[in-house]
Amino acid sequence: MSSWRMPAETAPQERIWMAFPTGGYTLGDTAEEAHAARTVWAAVANAAVEFEPVTVVVAPDDVGIAARYLDPAVEVLTADLNDAWMRDIGPTFVLDDDGRLGGVDWVFNGWGGQDWARWDKDSLIGAEVAGRSGARHIASGLVNEGGGIHVDGEGTVLLTETVQLDPGRNPGLTNAEVEAELARTIGATHAVWLPRGLTRDSERFGTRGHVDIVAAIPSPGTLLVHSQQDPEHPDFEVSREIISFLSTTRDAAGREWNIIEVPAPATLRDHEGFVDYSYINHLVVNGGVIACTFADPNDEKALRILADAYPGRRIVGIDARELFARGGGIHCITQQQPAASSKVLTS
Repeated sequence: MSSWRMPAETAPQERIWMAFPTGGYTLGDTAEEAHAARTVWAAVANAAVEFEPVTVVVAPDDVGIAARYLDPAVEVLTADLNDAWMRDIGPTFVLDDDGRLGGVDWVFNGWGGQDWARWDKDSLIGAEVAGRSGARHIASGLVNEGGGIHVDGEGTVLLTETVQLDPGRNPGLTNAEVEAELARTIGATHAVWLPRGLTRDSERFGTRGHVDIVAAIPSPGTLLVHSQQDPEHPDFEVSREIISFLSTTRDAAGREWNIIEVPAPATLRDHEGFVDYSYINHLVVNGGVIACTFADPNDEKALRILADAYPGRRIVGIDARELFARGGGIHCITQQQPAASSKVLTS
């Protein structure tokens, strides 16, 4: 059993890592769409830097553009990028028993080899960021993304059968083999396998079921779970299924979950169809939470639920509609680096 352990997202953090959108569908086809993307990515970075250091990886040709959007307090590092979903392309940070920092470098293949994705540059970002952070590089042969796992820091990991067992990611791999690799790399001793993710995320331009828009663990034994409450939306049945399933599971300590349902936004559709807008996809920072809002009647209620779930933290809402239009949310574009007692340079 490895001594590496992924801390809870509420543990003290050293910094937040992000990437800056650089091209393709993320920027869109017009100057207005590109401005909208850059504005929302920067809004998250600029909000987070009020709480702790933020480092944004920027493609070399975009350094001047990024400077016009990012707070001067945000650190910029350059590297070639295809896209800007740092949660998925970056490393998953872990600590060892002595508090030293490691960075798990998963295999990234464009969310299961999606025909619309490009990842020749993004597949190198995990090792790049791990090295620049001073973390020990921990290579993994598992095709995985940071948005596909969520932990409580005490051995529990949430994941989804349609992600880690996806034939486009890990053909032929069993639950037990995935769990063994997660035990080695992030110290997970107890896996809770959700049967699926949300509807839109399961369609062509989705991740095939990332857990980080479905459920989060704000404290040991407690689950925040996405709850679509309008029967018109296909996620009404999906969220009922997931909540029912989670009520039969336990955490690594054997506790029954205290399940807190977080109502989905009242908005059901955008111009593409049924949305997967979710308040679950938030970022915890030192002393705060950066949360998704949607100019929606349920925003205020959701922010109150998050405030109760994360007592003592300041809740900052950012309109995330432009993020979700591109395939994700605030958690998806960020990656936390836990505070370490010492650092091991890449060997």
